[in-house]
Amino acid sequence: MLIFHHIKDLRQFLLNKRSVHSQIGFVPTMGALHQGHLSLIEQSKMQTDLTVCSIFVNPAQFNDPKDFEKYPVTLDRDIQLLLSAGTDVLFLPDVQEMYPEEHDYPLSYELGYFETVLEGAYRPGHFQGVCKVMHRLLKIVEADIVFMGQKDFQQCMVVQQLLSLTGITTKLNIVPTLREPDGLAMSSRNMRLGDQDRQTAVFIYEALMQMKSQLQAGDVVQLKKAAADFLTAKGFKVDYAELANAHTLELIDTWNGKDSIVALIAASLNDVRLIDNMMMTS
Repeated sequence: MLIFHHIKDLRQFLLNKRSVHSQIGFVPTMGALHQGHLSLIEQSKMQTDLTVCSIFVNPAQFNDPKDFEKYPVTLDRDIQLLLSAGTDVLFLPDVQEMYPEEHDYPLSYELGYFETVLEGAYRPGHFQGVCKVMHRLLKIVEADIVFMGQKDFQQCMVVQQLLSLTGITTKLNIVPTLREPDGLAMSSRNMRLGDQDRQTAVFIYEALMQMKSQLQAGDVVQLKKAAADFLTAKGFKVDYAELANAHTLELIDTWNGKDSIVALIAASLNDVRLIDNMMMTS
């Protein structure tokens, strides 16, 4: 595995690879890697000729500075995991490399509705920060396919919007969420959970499963309230337990029994904020 710290060196390397018509796959991460990330690497290796992974803890997407400071950094372990997964290239820039004083990127991105609901509402500026770093990374790597996890459902929709806004031709491949044996969605934030909170965290998955099993056409307000109440009783501070159109993310209070919908939950345990989602329909 080759490691690059500077944009110009990575670009030159990838330019040489493109000269022999290699398909390039890209997996952007913030480190603290787990098997969910490695599943993205695996998909990239199956579908492309060369896999690039980036590790960059992006300060621009943390609306809470304390959350940024607490984000787990496990670089040595991450490198070993990427080596074992057969990653071809690791891009490891610092903040100055990613955010030089002069750049020609937009100061803001027109994300519309996505910034008003769910993560957009609870984390002001978060998706602007996501777009800021993803725009740069996508322009640097110029991959054929970028691989992202379904656990960050809304973020995937925002990145698809970014691709449309910028005209970048990279295709987005959304890979299903990988879960622990008890159902908890794999996440870097899980590393911050104490033993008791780790056991409690699985109730988010149970709440999603309950919503799926009890879903019926008609009014779904009580279904959402029941999920939030269930988690609150388990000790969570619930930001939302919602149902939304899976294609537009429009929140719904009634379901016609036909549209594809997704359940989305965000809840905290002792200041560790967890998100998860589940498709309610096939």
